[in-house]
Amino acid sequence: MFSNRMINILIPVLSVILGLVAGAVIMLVFGYNPLDGFAALWKGAFGDSYFFGETIRQVTPYILSGLAVAFALRSGLLNIGVEGQVFVGWLASVWIGISFELPMVVHLPLAITAAAFAGAAWGFIPGLLKAKLGVHEVIVTIMMNYIALYVSNAVIRSLLTDGADRTESIAATASLKSEWLAEMTFYSRIHYGFIIAIAMAVVMWFILNRTTKGFELRAVGFNQHASNYAGMNVGRNIITAMVISGAFAGLAGAMEGLGTFGSMSIKSGFTNIGFDGIAVALLGANTAVGVVLAAFLFGILKIGALNMPTEAGVPTELVEIIIALIIFFVASSYMIRWVLLRFKKEGK
Repeated sequence: MFSNRMINILIPVLSVILGLVAGAVIMLVFGYNPLDGFAALWKGAFGDSYFFGETIRQVTPYILSGLAVAFALRSGLLNIGVEGQVFVGWLASVWIGISFELPMVVHLPLAITAAAFAGAAWGFIPGLLKAKLGVHEVIVTIMMNYIALYVSNAVIRSLLTDGADRTESIAATASLKSEWLAEMTFYSRIHYGFIIAIAMAVVMWFILNRTTKGFELRAVGFNQHASNYAGMNVGRNIITAMVISGAFAGLAGAMEGLGTFGSMSIKSGFTNIGFDGIAVALLGANTAVGVVLAAFLFGILKIGALNMPTEAGVPTELVEIIIALIIFFVASSYMIRWVLLRFKKEGK
């Protein structure tokens, strides 16, 4: 009745449906109308061109952070440090954006490349420790998130400003913003970064599915011992996977620094772009297309939730509960798989 490929597609779809249904039940329990709540959420994401622009703006870094997590997972690694890599990418892009006066054709690519290199360098460290010393990447990347946060704050205060809490705005030649896109969406913060995010999804798909290196990375992810026996350099592939994953995360930071905000300010905590990327990757089944679709869902939920208190009186915390439930059902996908396999057997 169901092929294995169909089951892999149905699991995240059913997870989303179950999460939304559970969210509706919670709304009913607390005395809210779920139809009004979801209608307000949809209107908040697509009600007019401004909300649509903001939704696309929110989706952009989610795609890249989701790709970062998914690429590492496909290689058998859990990169919890995407949040820190976002920080250093953001910082590097803004640093280049405010430090040079160059033509846009040089300045913008240079700032974007700097962000990718910064994220890659931040990913190289846990990759090297994992490959050479066997240090678990989860521990190292978690700790490096805090290092990235406080180092970024120190650089902003000590090097990029004279003790200020925010850098100056980047030069127009390093900006991803577009005047005509802003006018089309009633001056939302949408920018050209969405094109870069989609292009990077294509890059991830190409690397993993159409290159020899991608085959090696996936093989290492499936079984390191068998890969080593087959003559593959497991350590080198671990480092490569973390470097590429970090580059994707660094680009997510560039989307914020060069697009959404055009500057960087002191942070008292994490942005959650990297942590949300974990959920995006899981929901997207660690595939490029799945990550893009999952990022759209999360962007819709995040932006649409802002409209729920005013339109339907539903607190935004309920949307966070819905997102958590979706992640729960994705994490419990073995139960959904078991049910689908039962149907498959009965259908024969």
